[in-house]
Amino acid sequence: MKKIKTVDAIGHILCHDITRIAPGKFKGRAFKKGHVVKEEDIEVLLSMGKDNLYVWEKIDGLVHENDAAVVLKDLTAGENLEFSEIKEGKIDFIANTDGLLKVDVDALLNLNLIDDIVLSTLHNNFVVKKGLKVAGTRVIPLLIDEQKLIEAKEVVKNKKIVDVIKFKPKKVAIVTTGNEIYHKRIVDKFGPVIKEKVEKFGCQVIGQAICSDDKAMIKNAINDFINQGAELICCTGGMSVDPDDVTPTAIKESGAEIVTYGAPILPGAMFLLAYNKDIPIMGIPGCAMYNKTTVFDVILPRVLIDEKLTKLDIVKYGHGGLCMSCEVCTYPSCNFAKI
Repeated sequence: MKKIKTVDAIGHILCHDITRIAPGKFKGRAFKKGHVVKEEDIEVLLSMGKDNLYVWEKIDGLVHENDAAVVLKDLTAGENLEFSEIKEGKIDFIANTDGLLKVDVDALLNLNLIDDIVLSTLHNNFVVKKGLKVAGTRVIPLLIDEQKLIEAKEVVKNKKIVDVIKFKPKKVAIVTTGNEIYHKRIVDKFGPVIKEKVEKFGCQVIGQAICSDDKAMIKNAINDFINQGAELICCTGGMSVDPDDVTPTAIKESGAEIVTYGAPILPGAMFLLAYNKDIPIMGIPGCAMYNKTTVFDVILPRVLIDEKLTKLDIVKYGHGGLCMSCEVCTYPSCNFAKI
């Protein structure tokens, strides 16, 4: 700590709080310990009778919390983010678009293992709206050892830990199966549900085919939609293991490669994911027709950022993949399917 003239204090760090008293108007802290004195502060400080200030002596190898927070922000923040004002070594990361939050969980863990550094995020794969705070970084001490920032750079390397990926709306086709619907014994209620869910993401439904429980008819409907330019195909009905439920077989025989038939997500265990080249095909179980949130709501946002999912991606949902079926659904702001 050293005493210097206030007029010479620009860029220096205050060692203590400074209280301001304006009779009948204000009494409280005007400047906080750790504040970096700016040019516009000088006149205010002088008007408060502060001709001299006690400031930290600049020491090589130590970085002020605010400067360090900027380093961490630049190191970890990726796409489609804006930032709060720096305050007390803290910066908030805010989504500047609707999209899907992607967090490099392993890099996040390794960064937080470094003493005096904090980066906190929402869950990976969280559906976010523009303006939502998705992460925050903070430096714990007022002055941090520069070596820790160097260590942070070595941990993160060229990767970014936090990104918001914009959704890419797709042309969606619905293939609805079932003799009872095909022969008009009952009214299809699945198509409207799928249409509502995909349109919330800006997708366009280019058509719906109603098929009987006939493999060839289902297979042909899938391929016809691919030829029409469909970028996502949602197959509804016929997804159980009953002998007359042939939708999974028809999807496979259409030329698609099955990623998984079955998912550790409840509701939604009979979910199927396949790809015909790069076109995702989802076999959606009946639960999606009457449960507010299911496997379809979990997987759809990832498909809509062009993430090509693997079986491992699906299997990871086993931990947390049980929906509590709350009376008032708050998804995605709940524990369901967070990985």
